[in-house]
Amino acid sequence: MTTHLRAVAHPFLQAARRMSTGAGMPIRKVTVVGAGTLGSQVAFQTAISGFDVAVLDTQAESLSRCRAAHDAFAQQYLAREGPKQARAWQGLASHSTAKEVAKAALDRLVYTTDAAEAMDGSDLVSENVPEIVEVKAATYNALSAHASPETIFTSNSSTLLPSQFAEATGRPARFCALHFANGIWDANIGEVMAHPGTKPEVFERVVQFAKEIGMVPLRCHKEQSGYIINTLLVPWLNAAQTLVTKGVCTTEDVDRAWVICFGIVNSDKGPLGIMDMIGQGTAHNVLKYWGANLPDAQMAANADYIKKELLDKGKLGLCGGDPDKDKATGYYNYPNPAWKNRDFLNGTE
Repeated sequence: MTTHLRAVAHPFLQAARRMSTGAGMPIRKVTVVGAGTLGSQVAFQTAISGFDVAVLDTQAESLSRCRAAHDAFAQQYLAREGPKQARAWQGLASHSTAKEVAKAALDRLVYTTDAAEAMDGSDLVSENVPEIVEVKAATYNALSAHASPETIFTSNSSTLLPSQFAEATGRPARFCALHFANGIWDANIGEVMAHPGTKPEVFERVVQFAKEIGMVPLRCHKEQSGYIINTLLVPWLNAAQTLVTKGVCTTEDVDRAWVICFGIVNSDKGPLGIMDMIGQGTAHNVLKYWGANLPDAQMAANADYIKKELLDKGKLGLCGGDPDKDKATGYYNYPNPAWKNRDFLNGTE
């Protein structure tokens, strides 16, 4: 199906708002499919919010990295206890110690390459596989064979529309998108987007689930490529990339210009630094998709540039890592990238 930027109305939304959230649809166990950067975050946030979580991935190595990431997230939760606690973690230790909360979260997590094991008793699925329609469809086909008819399927897609692969889930009425931002505990939003066949009560149950795991739910009233966040973010990234692709200026001057002239409160990095944090593979896939489906040849050219100048040279970015500790290369070298130097904005880094 050709993806489009047009808005598709959801006539069920007014009825959905009148319905009780969660009635008759208890969620106890969640299956997180895909143990990558964001899937790992979704799994930990769901577990620390009190749900049993099965993390499913086809690669045992990915699960090992995910388990290590969860140990690190637990330590991060403990280190940020108090006024500096992340938005999505505030109040979790109101009836327990922080150590008890962290330990309980890790105890609720299981890791497996077996779809049947992961789906056994699952009430909700959060799919976090690459932004490729065929990959998502194949994933849902495999999961549906092991899922209860009552299981709700959600996609953590940030670009593709739910209607593009709703039928592949085998339960289109119980399917919608639930998209999270990278850095889920600080940027704690959950974009909920249905397709025209989603049941209103399922839509509202997913909204309620987003609240239950510490997210601020954002209801998308129409299908929209890019949802809310990426509709705002991608043109900003693309404009910055265009300046570099065309050789207008350097990476550093793009980011200096943004931070000095348009800096957002508490932001210490510019758009190309953010692309490193997202990961250049993800940035490439998003720009390639938008370039192929929108009348903007520059986006496609920018995607080609990222592949040639970054991905093909092993410059993958941080992909959600720690810019102070993790070794990586993207537009900047990590750890301690130039944009964190206090003299960076003065051009004397």
